[in-house]
Amino acid sequence: MNKVVCSVHVAVLAFPFGSHAAPLLNVVQEIASKNPRVKFSFLSTKRSNESIFAGIIHHNIKAYNVEDGLPEGYVPSGHPIEPINLFVGVMIQNFKRAMDKALAETHINFTCLLTDAFLWFAAEMAKEINAKWVPVWTAGPHSLLCHLMTDFIRDQFAADAGNGIFSIDFVPGLPVVKASELPEGIIDDIEQPLSSMLHKMGQTLPKATAVAINSFAELEPPIVNQLESKFRKLLNIGPFTLALPQPNIPDDQGCIEWLNKHDIGSVVYISFGTVIIPPPHELVAIAEAIDESGFPFIWSFRGKHDEQLPKGLLERIKDKGKIVSWSPQVEILKHEAIGVCVTHSGWNSIMECMVGGVPMISRPFFGDQKLNTRMMEGRWGVGVPIQDGVFTKEATLAALKSTMSSDEGMLMRQKISEFKKSAKRAVETNGSFIRDFNTLVEIVTS
Repeated sequence: MNKVVCSVHVAVLAFPFGSHAAPLLNVVQEIASKNPRVKFSFLSTKRSNESIFAGIIHHNIKAYNVEDGLPEGYVPSGHPIEPINLFVGVMIQNFKRAMDKALAETHINFTCLLTDAFLWFAAEMAKEINAKWVPVWTAGPHSLLCHLMTDFIRDQFAADAGNGIFSIDFVPGLPVVKASELPEGIIDDIEQPLSSMLHKMGQTLPKATAVAINSFAELEPPIVNQLESKFRKLLNIGPFTLALPQPNIPDDQGCIEWLNKHDIGSVVYISFGTVIIPPPHELVAIAEAIDESGFPFIWSFRGKHDEQLPKGLLERIKDKGKIVSWSPQVEILKHEAIGVCVTHSGWNSIMECMVGGVPMISRPFFGDQKLNTRMMEGRWGVGVPIQDGVFTKEATLAALKSTMSSDEGMLMRQKISEFKKSAKRAVETNGSFIRDFNTLVEIVTS
């Protein structure tokens, strides 16, 4: 077999936390599969690379480890932001060292930097080597618009706050939101490393060759129009869960087989992603509400449920559903038996619920999750927030009844079914994904 000679070299710089690196790798996999003569050097931390480089990886993609910035003997405090701040503080030099290693091994200069959008410094890196810079924003268009307009929001909010006004109603394309619903770092905690990174990102993204986002054009046209006016080129390459090949997550605990035995729209699915574990009293409140509601459920439970839930309560709810340590979420949300998803409203989960046509009960924690919740409820009408932002038995019961057995819940299902149709249209011939992904491939590989 003749060896394929790579003539184009793309450096892929990942942000190694949360649901960032894996979707970026999925984008790279799709491009690499169609462009065997393009070399991709994928740069992330060792821990991140080990978790996402499984299964079939194309021959023209190689992982390089970036130092994580954790001091020797580091003992985690338990706060999820701490390792992020440590990484951010030294990431520029650490990425440069990993890129130098990739160059030394391949002897092919970088022609493009394909990066997580967080990594604003890639703009200057690309300029220095006369390469293109294509950042990928893995969250929603509304939060991206807020980061782009951070300085404007801060200035306007400072004036309004003096008058006792704490709502944001002056961002073109964005509905009225509470200041407290904006992502952290826009008007509070602005000196934190993560906040500073996002501020610089918002200032720098307009310099990019193109900006790709995990969304579809029909989801939020007013915000898409605003973004298009600020970027050289905006590419809607989502929803990733429909548009790109997804990793094969085995259903080792028989979730789908169990769902097959239940009626349409009868099951509650509970999951808070790969990072978040609600505090103990909220976990108990969820279990108590599930127990009293009588709805069957699947709970993707991070941690040890046999230690975190009272024994008697655990025994009662076990008879009504399944508690699993890991679940094939995309497939679960596509199953007709699922009636609602109890979620933290991370963007990937929002997209997966839309693709599955499943309404949501939201308990946001940090980042863009509060803004996602506002959009989910106030703009799209496809879910409800948990009352007062904290799980109690009463609030959870009320949300379950609202979404599962009321006219309001029926309307939510109708609305989200329309978004499901729009998402499917995006990945069909002449859809926004097909059009924009082909443009992305051309930019990255030429």
